[in-house]
Amino acid sequence: MHLALVHDWLNQLGGAENVLEALVEVFPHAPVYTSMYWRQVMPASYRAWDVRPTWMDRLPGIYRRHQLYLPLYPLAFTRLDLSAYDLVLSNKSGFCHGVQTGAAFHICYCLTPTRYVWEFDAYAARESLPSPLKTLLRPLIALLRRWDYRAAQRVDRFVAISREIQERIQRYYHRESSIIYPPVDVDRYTPASRPEDYYLIVSRLIPYKRVDLALRAFNELGLPLVIAGDGRDRDALQAMAGPNVTFLGYVPDADLPHLLAHCKAFIFPGREDFGIAPLEAQAAGRPVIAFGAGGALDTVVEGETGVFFHEPTPAALIEAVRAFDPDGIDPLACRANAERFTASVFKEQLSQLVYGEGTRS
Repeated sequence: MHLALVHDWLNQLGGAENVLEALVEVFPHAPVYTSMYWRQVMPASYRAWDVRPTWMDRLPGIYRRHQLYLPLYPLAFTRLDLSAYDLVLSNKSGFCHGVQTGAAFHICYCLTPTRYVWEFDAYAARESLPSPLKTLLRPLIALLRRWDYRAAQRVDRFVAISREIQERIQRYYHRESSIIYPPVDVDRYTPASRPEDYYLIVSRLIPYKRVDLALRAFNELGLPLVIAGDGRDRDALQAMAGPNVTFLGYVPDADLPHLLAHCKAFIFPGREDFGIAPLEAQAAGRPVIAFGAGGALDTVVEGETGVFFHEPTPAALIEAVRAFDPDGIDPLACRANAERFTASVFKEQLSQLVYGEGTRS
C-alpha cells in the first residue's frame, strides 16, 4: 500500500512530534509531508526520514516565527496534491488535514480541531492579545473557520486522541470519530518502594496549565510542592509562591523517572486535550489529583489511580488534597492503568485501522 504521512510543521518538539515518531516507526517507508522543516534543531534521527516540506519552508524567518504566517498554511496544504497515494494519514492540530487526496483514503489522527480557530476568544485571553489585535484578527479567523470546516468534510475517517477531542470533532466539524490514545513511553518508569514527602507538578509554566491554581491551593495547605518545568510565567509564579514551594526549572528527561516515582501524588490542575504527564506518574506507581475534565477523564481512574476535583478553584483542589489518602492507592494499579497507553498498543491499533481501510479502498 502506497501511504503518505502529513504533519503540520517541524520546527519544535512536543506531543504531536511524539505521535509522528511512532507513526514513522509503524510506516517507515512513508514520506512525511509538512509545511516546513527546521532540520538543524529537530532530532538527528529525523534526517533519516523522507521529509518533504512545502514552499513555505523558504519563507524568511518562518522557523522561529511560524505564527506570523497563519493565513498561508491553508493555502500551502490545499495545494499539496497527494492523490497518487492509496492512503493518507494526517497528524493534525493545525491545517494539514486540508491536503488534496483525490481517490486516496484519508485518515485524520486529530490531536485537536484547530484551537485558535474554533476557540479564539479563550486563546486570545490566554495569550493576552491586545483588544485592537483581536478585532483585526476576527475576519481572518472567520475565514479560517470556514476553510477548516470544509477541509474536515473531505476527510474520510477521523480518529481522536481522547473523549474530549472526540466531542470537539463532533461539535465543530459535525463528524463522528473513533478513539486511539497517543503513545506513552511507560517503560522508562519504575515504581519506588516508598514515596517521599512532596507533591509534584511537571509542566510548562504557561497560563492554561493552571499552575497558579495549584500554587494558591498549596500556599494555603502549607504542604511541600515541587514544580519541574519552565516557561514565560515562571517569574510571576515564583513571586506568588510560599516557602513550601520549590521550583526546579527545566529537568532533564533522565531525571524525571526518579522525581515522579518518589512524589506523594502528582498534581494536574489544568484541562488538557489528553495529558501524558499523569500517565507517566502512574507508570511510576504514583496517584494523580487532577481537575476532572478533558483528557484526565480518560487517563485517571477515580478511586483506583487518583481522584478528581471538579471546580477549577483553589478551594476545590484544597478539599481534594485534604480528603485524599495517597497511601490508599496501590502503585501496581497505577502502573497497570498506564500500560493501557503504551506505544505498542498505539501502533497495533493504528496498524489495524490503516491496513483495514487500505484493504477496503
